[in-house]
Amino acid sequence: MKTKIAAGCMILALGASPALARDDRLMFPVAEGMEKGKSTKDRIDPDIRVYFGKQKTPAIDRKMGEFTANRKTNATNKTDKEACEISFVSAVLSLQQRARREGGDAVVNIHSVYKNENRESDSEYLCGAGTFAAGVALRGTVVKLKEVKAKGKGK
Repeated sequence: MKTKIAAGCMILALGASPALARDDRLMFPVAEGMEKGKSTKDRIDPDIRVYFGKQKTPAIDRKMGEFTANRKTNATNKTDKEACEISFVSAVLSLQQRARREGGDAVVNIHSVYKNENRESDSEYLCGAGTFAAGVALRGTVVKLKEVKAKGKGK
């Protein structure tokens, strides 16, 4: 009898857990995330430039390929915004590291691809916020920018 009651309770508990799960899709400002990335332990590198959506970029010399960074963080005891900013900074850092490995100096056309949901924006990124974790997935093209030659005096 006790085994049947325990089994029944287990089935009820397993059936109820999806109702507790949360997977909200939230949009947050890129500018605030980038600002947050200036004060984190691993800082966003100003030498590897990042351009979101259709932002105007300097002339491109060559493209090295399109890459995705999918980062998650523990959301326990954090607001959705705090957890999403941590994931965002981590994803941007990952794209910058990839650019460095590929010999690029910028990542262009960065857009959100969280759970294959494409969101292109110059000013916002998409974050998936759940009960225990938050995640940001960014995809961008690593490029080498054309060098701008300074005008010399007397020439």
